[in-house]
Amino acid sequence: MQKLSLKQELTGNAYPGRGIVIGKSPNGKYAVTAYFIMGRSENSRNRVFVEEGEGIRTQAFDPSKLSDPSLIIYAPVRVLGNKTIVTNGDQTDTIYDLMDKQQTFEQALRTREFEPDAPNYTPRISGIMHVENGEYNYAMSILKSNNGNPDACNRYTFAYSSPIAGEGHFIHTYMGDGNPLPSFEGEPKLVEMYDDMDEFAEMLWDSLNEDNKVSLFVRYIDIATGEYTSRIINKNK
Repeated sequence: MQKLSLKQELTGNAYPGRGIVIGKSPNGKYAVTAYFIMGRSENSRNRVFVEEGEGIRTQAFDPSKLSDPSLIIYAPVRVLGNKTIVTNGDQTDTIYDLMDKQQTFEQALRTREFEPDAPNYTPRISGIMHVENGEYNYAMSILKSNNGNPDACNRYTFAYSSPIAGEGHFIHTYMGDGNPLPSFEGEPKLVEMYDDMDEFAEMLWDSLNEDNKVSLFVRYIDIATGEYTSRIINKNK
């Protein structure tokens, strides 16, 4: 698989929707993740990321303009011991709760489906990072309708047991703008990673469509110690 430029992937797509990147920094020191959200409606754009415990939560920027919280207010990032969960919906809580009861990432997601937002049937995308004793692995998942047919849910899980330094994987909800919005296709895209968190965050934020971008979260976890540094960028301030 050809390694792609994440910058080019984002600048060439006006509406990738929500996206997750997970990988390892080129110097091999950090487990890296990023999550971004975009919006076309006033309700979707009226959001910010805020810290909550070791993770983050979406929150209405102007509560008076919040019309429907069901699919836009959730915790995209939660930490369960040495595992960091990153998703585009409230399946974060499902994964957290069921893995806390000794179920696997894949088993937890078998209890969920794509979002009930006809006619888009937005895919649920999820990732999990496991950093322990200097070792690192991750997995990503997508749950989507059967080519737009909501009668069936197609489930895909991709596991990366020995991440290569400088490589990451990118999965997002939509192939581009449209009505209905076309769901992501194929396996997560192989993309290049960065050693510097701020440089990585700025590249991502600057590459997202100016009109549609809403919020970005980036976290670098030291694989040797498990300690992490995070950054949040919100368009609404």
